[in-house]
Amino acid sequence: MKKDQPVIIIKKGGHGHGGHHGGAWKVAYADFVTAMMAFFLVMWLVSQKQEVRAAVGGYFRDPSVFNAQGEGILPGAKTGVDPSGTPTAAPPEEAAAEAEKKRLETAAEHIKEKLVEKPEFSSLRDQIEMTITTEGLRIELSDRSGSSFFDSGSALMRGESSRILSVIASEIGKLDNDVFIEGHTDSRPYTDQEQYTNWELSADRANAARRVMMHEGIRGEQLKGVRGYADTQLHIPADAKDPRNRRVSILVRSQAAAKTEKIAERINEKLAEAPQAH
Repeated sequence: MKKDQPVIIIKKGGHGHGGHHGGAWKVAYADFVTAMMAFFLVMWLVSQKQEVRAAVGGYFRDPSVFNAQGEGILPGAKTGVDPSGTPTAAPPEEAAAEAEKKRLETAAEHIKEKLVEKPEFSSLRDQIEMTITTEGLRIELSDRSGSSFFDSGSALMRGESSRILSVIASEIGKLDNDVFIEGHTDSRPYTDQEQYTNWELSADRANAARRVMMHEGIRGEQLKGVRGYADTQLHIPADAKDPRNRRVSILVRSQAAAKTEKIAERINEKLAEAPQAH
């Protein structure tokens, strides 16, 4: 070989690595982990109470309502402002929720005004609580010591109870919202536990309220449920025998809560239809 002849080095390409040495499995694994995370999130959501589902549903519809600035239908919600300082329109769903909140507040105010106008309601008026939550408008008719809406251990209404329910029904019957009527008791055992318990009593009282309210304004298609909870949802958890635990609760459900409930129902249907692992 001549001294000035260039040296030529040939590098041969190595054999390709198998699929398990590449990155394809990482993509598949990431998809699997994401799917499992979504599955467990759904399972957690459908097991939560209505308030939690409504709040989660509200966040995914419009996360801005959970912003910690200003005030709105939820703490922290506000109408947006662009960088120039000009207020921007609220998203349609947020505006609809705010409008519904105002309608429910107006209905509650009208009920309160009518109850105040009637002096015969004075003995029971202070036993009526109205609050607006993510569920909607909740109206509680709670007993007090020495003052109750029903005869003791009975679903027979006392005094002006039916007229008070008529006032409530006449107002919420004007709304488009779904209505649920619930009966609750304290933890005092019923006299004849074998034949009649707090379960029957709470359901009977809710149904007695239903009859009055449907006669006075609640529409058949508006009523979505009549429920008896016995002492499982105490108003005063610290004292299970407190008379305020004996109550009839009327829920005027918000549209947002109704939508969240429908979403949960569809998720449950899909889970039920999914093939079971063997």
